[in-house]
Amino acid sequence: MNAPIIDPLQGDFPEVIEEYLEHGVIKCVAFNRRGTLLAAGCADGSCVIWDFETRGIAKELRDKDCAAAITSVCWSKYGHRVLVSAADKSLTLWDVLCGNKIARTVLQQTPLHARLNPGLTSPSLCLACPLSSAPMIVDFGIGCTTLLPVTVPEMADVLAPSQRHKCLEANPPFSPAAACFNKQGDLVYIGNSKGEILVIDYRSVRVLAMVPVSGGALVKNIVFCRNGQYLLMNSNDRTIRIYENLLPPKNALAALEDSNKGMDGLEGVERLKAVGSKCLSLFREFQDSITKVHWKAPCFSGDGEWVVGGSASKGEHKVYIWDLAGHLVKILEGPKEALIDLAWHPVHPIIASVSLTGLVYIWAKDYTENWSAFAPDFKELEENEEYVEREDEFDLMPETEKVKVTDVNEDEDVDILTVEKDPFSDSDMSEEELRFLPAEPIPDINGQKEKGVDSTKLLETRNSASLASEEAGQNGYAANHASSPIREDAGETRPRRKRKPSEKGMELQAEKVGKPSNGSSRQTRARNRAALGQGCDNGIEDDDASD
Repeated sequence: MNAPIIDPLQGDFPEVIEEYLEHGVIKCVAFNRRGTLLAAGCADGSCVIWDFETRGIAKELRDKDCAAAITSVCWSKYGHRVLVSAADKSLTLWDVLCGNKIARTVLQQTPLHARLNPGLTSPSLCLACPLSSAPMIVDFGIGCTTLLPVTVPEMADVLAPSQRHKCLEANPPFSPAAACFNKQGDLVYIGNSKGEILVIDYRSVRVLAMVPVSGGALVKNIVFCRNGQYLLMNSNDRTIRIYENLLPPKNALAALEDSNKGMDGLEGVERLKAVGSKCLSLFREFQDSITKVHWKAPCFSGDGEWVVGGSASKGEHKVYIWDLAGHLVKILEGPKEALIDLAWHPVHPIIASVSLTGLVYIWAKDYTENWSAFAPDFKELEENEEYVEREDEFDLMPETEKVKVTDVNEDEDVDILTVEKDPFSDSDMSEEELRFLPAEPIPDINGQKEKGVDSTKLLETRNSASLASEEAGQNGYAANHASSPIREDAGETRPRRKRKPSEKGMELQAEKVGKPSNGSSRQTRARNRAALGQGCDNGIEDDDASD
């Protein structure tokens, strides 16, 4: 057994299910850039947003025109917008803070995935991957849809701009292609059914580079890590491949243009492959060599140090975690429910996995108490030991502390103006980032009214019962007679049978009344008189009835 699997100090990754979130039947989830908010698409067409710090629902986005299941959710860079794609072929852009619908468009095919352009401050462009159509760029501002090429044409001038269409209805149905933006949002990477990765300039609709995948299997998922250094690709051959991005973090499009200019001796596909070798380089491959399972929703961790993939097998909820060296470090086994989506928290070692039943399981690290972190000289004892105090232990200045010399300069000025670099500030901060949603408590007025009515009814019932018991006590009835109205209210309508006492019984009662014992109390004598009087009355009633 590998040491990283049994040693939790080797890596900071989730280990156990901490809790689960429930709101209808959830289909997909996505964290915002800071991980403070979690958006989830539901089967009824709504999108619910949780405050991930408190695990409370902060907002619910519901479109009256959409009642189909949500297929994907995507946050904008600064968290002010959420893009939702649904099974009714619609794309909806929401304002998170106000909860208003900004734009909505309907495509010709059902979008399986939709991603906003990460390079725009106020996003109006999105990349949609329909079910039976090529990936397309949707501009909400002008309502234009541009199809992107998914194959390399067999001609010399492959860099000629393609024609823009609203929809290619004449094309035969084919397997859906996976696509994503790069970190700056100026290039689109498409994985097609031929096992190729195409690098496309979506503005001019040109294929700039091509990277062939070993095996030529269909590409199901393609995604970049947060810093843009690595590209993850999930193929139909049950293998997850990691490619290293060789392009510069900024001005990647200009670098590709320069690479194409330097390839004058090559034409067509060979030229694109040569340029592709300068874009991506195969870094690592991940697969389960024993079970050969298909992978569902693979992604990177927030820091890019871990790769996670869910098992696509039915009836099991397993999450596999690898390091970038290719070692399998952890297998998380959940309930016997199929896994349909995954999302890693951008900051903390937390995974949110969606099951087929519609629950969101939160996987977190299993922290143990480490008292040595608070007191370095802490030592755990197996049994009690007698402690011998030092001679100077309770002195104001122990001898052991007099030896220590403080190096702190109390006259040194403390800098409170310089702002440390934020690891998330990888671009301009022209727009303030939305990290939390304000709470809007709504009092439950109807519930309070109903509760007040119920309490009033209960109080009236108790008062009536107490009055009935007081009247019964004044009239001299026994306890069972005093409680008879309550029994009738409870539904006890069966009449009581009255029996005539025998002559012997009457004589015994008369003897008890006539000759009370010395130890009898006043209450005993009163109870006997009441019993005697009741027996006589019953006898008189029975005699009258017989007559």
